[in-house]
Amino acid sequence: MPIQVLCSACKARFSVSDQFAGRTGPCPKCKQPIKIPVPQVQSVTIHEPEAPVATSAGGGRIPTAPIVRKEKPISVTTVVVVAAGAVFAMICALLVRLAFQAGEAPTWLLAAAAIVLAVPCVLLGYQIAREREIEPHRGRALIVRCLICALVYAGIWGIRSFVPISMTPDDMWKWLFVGPLFGGVGALAALATLDLDWPAGLAHFSLYMLFTALLRWIAGFPPI
Repeated sequence: MPIQVLCSACKARFSVSDQFAGRTGPCPKCKQPIKIPVPQVQSVTIHEPEAPVATSAGGGRIPTAPIVRKEKPISVTTVVVVAAGAVFAMICALLVRLAFQAGEAPTWLLAAAAIVLAVPCVLLGYQIAREREIEPHRGRALIVRCLICALVYAGIWGIRSFVPISMTPDDMWKWLFVGPLFGGVGALAALATLDLDWPAGLAHFSLYMLFTALLRWIAGFPPI
């Protein structure tokens, strides 16, 4: 690699081969003796890579270690409360059957029951069917989303009451067309409000429909 040399006498600049490093020779222009400097070799220090940073707090660095989100399982208290609520709902359905003749409970009572039952069913179903890889909805946002979904679910029962389909063998075949329509609307509501995919949304809606169908049967009404 050529060495750049500056003559201190005439200020001439020229380059010489690095094989003359450290020697003294005449300047090509003014013949004054010049000592060729020895180039300094810069050492390169290889540092060990830093350990992965688990958090960006303090230094403002981007985390390089994977962030592990701990999933909180459903508590025992929640399971007990849900079970107690289900038993209480079935007892209320039995009291309705005893208080009124079979299938003659007032419409306002059925509508109120459909809405009241939809809220806990939607909340419980969301905890079961939600996607575990994404952050769940919490707090006020979860309550609002569940209320909207519950109103849609209860509204499906209201629409069903205007569809003249009985449980007789002559009308059962009609459910092949009407059933998927109701299921699709319910799954779409779960998808839009709770960010569930189609299979999970259909399972979420089915949980509510199956439980309310059971309560209708206990109260003396046709299940569907």
